[in-house]
Amino acid sequence: MKRSVPVLLAASAIFLALPAHAQDNSATNDGNWIVRVGGAVVVPTSSTGRLAGLKASVGNDTKLSISLEYLITPNWGVDALGALPFEHEVRLDGMKAATTRQLPPTFGLNYHFMPNAIFSPFVGAGFNYTRFYSTHGAGILSGASVNLENSWGAAAHAGVDVKLADRWRVTADMRWIEIRSGVHVDGDYVGRARIDPFVYGLSVGYQF
Repeated sequence: MKRSVPVLLAASAIFLALPAHAQDNSATNDGNWIVRVGGAVVVPTSSTGRLAGLKASVGNDTKLSISLEYLITPNWGVDALGALPFEHEVRLDGMKAATTRQLPPTFGLNYHFMPNAIFSPFVGAGFNYTRFYSTHGAGILSGASVNLENSWGAAAHAGVDVKLADRWRVTADMRWIEIRSGVHVDGDYVGRARIDPFVYGLSVGYQF
């Protein structure tokens, strides 16, 4: 519960900013939204921690992603990131131990440095909720009941928009997401996995 307090405060600040800045938007209602569709690669940290005394690691995965951003002003935008479920293999001391799926919706506030330029870099910060499900023991834990706790955490965002036309753009971005999950095997707590992935994205966006 203590970990969720700063995350909820950050979320409140993001969404309270929306009405406070809405009147400052020089754009009309036509052009305030950007939808981006592409691919995202989740790369967990190489040092995930230790579970039951063994070194843990979590594999990478790539899936289709979609994000929606609302421009409060030409420079400031609130965005939400979603994707198809990611699938990961969990290893202990290099041996396959479990598989899991996760959905990591991420929300944030972005600042676009040069919104009208062809190359427009941006940075952002926000929060993430990761839901783990369909977790199964495999390999050395085949037949065991394995459970990963869901996670709330902070998120950071940086990238660049490259305009192709008036409404179309290509976006290359990177996110760091704080994901910490308690792990249970046959009901016993065996440690906390520090996944903390970098998420690399490439997408095509349309502004409307």
